[in-house]
Amino acid sequence: MKQSLTRRSILVGVTASAVVPPPLFPSIAAAAPPLMAADELNARVTSFLSLLDGQKKKMVGFAWNGREWRNWNYFGGAGFIKPGLRLEQMSQPEKDATWNILASVLSPSGLTKAKNVMLLQDILAAAGNGRDQRSSQRFSIAIFGTPGPIDSWGLRLEGHHLSLSFSVRNNQVISVTPAAFAALPNRVMSGRHRGLNTLLGEEKLARRLQADLAPRLRAQAELSERRLFNILSYAGRELANTRKVGVAAADMTEGQREILRRLIETYALEPYVGVLAAAQQTRLRQNDLAGVHFAWYGPNETEQSFGYRVIGDNFVIELGCIDLQAQHLHPIYHDLDTTLGQTT
Repeated sequence: MKQSLTRRSILVGVTASAVVPPPLFPSIAAAAPPLMAADELNARVTSFLSLLDGQKKKMVGFAWNGREWRNWNYFGGAGFIKPGLRLEQMSQPEKDATWNILASVLSPSGLTKAKNVMLLQDILAAAGNGRDQRSSQRFSIAIFGTPGPIDSWGLRLEGHHLSLSFSVRNNQVISVTPAAFAALPNRVMSGRHRGLNTLLGEEKLARRLQADLAPRLRAQAELSERRLFNILSYAGRELANTRKVGVAAADMTEGQREILRRLIETYALEPYVGVLAAAQQTRLRQNDLAGVHFAWYGPNETEQSFGYRVIGDNFVIELGCIDLQAQHLHPIYHDLDTTLGQTT
């Protein structure tokens, strides 16, 4: 029978009869450094701006830490149009330069996931859902402040079901959140893209973890019999839902902690280029990892609505389910120390 370990026992020692679980990530004491030098990102953004005429530069540019920066939003409405210069308004060289910018911060899998989120808009439009409004090209790039080696500035890619924000200070990338890759439909059931499952890991790993918990812990993790309808930590509330609820990693088996680690990495590491992912790994090590909590909402049955939250000392992950068939998924990932460049 597994012995339950308190957070304190893991941090300062346990009796000889207890077994200390391995940490989700190796712990370190020092504060995490900035994530990545921004020289390449600066250069690629500058090259992109050089392609734009005066009108397009006005469309793409906003004040740093102003209303538009703080009001990130991947929800619908307003014809699914977000602030910035949209892909559908760009020439092909401008589009190529946009993807070149994103390739400096997103990994190949992160780029693919972003493109899949965009593709789902075309799939919905072809099915008659939002025809003449939804498009894989209706996604905006926006630059907040003046890119350069000294000033603080931000970069955002945003559209319906996608919002990726990157903050730069003193020529260092300091934040990659808020970050959201959402999906509708999460599972494409027909047509030439049949089988596409955009948020496979985000759903599968969480369902597996909840199912694997012992009955007592499963009941403890389940905060509600109803699904989490939407994210709680939306714009303006990035730091409002940090209380740890559900089941602590300290009470899980080693195998369950491994599933939890992989789930966290799906959000915090996998979308980003190698140097950013490595720095994100360092950030995660700042947590009291025994105290990372997992909370579940709703049933845990295939193709039925659900939701979950993962709460650490310096991060929050949430996934809500808008529909009853688990096809319309809304996630969010926040680094609590740096989200929006510490402007919240």
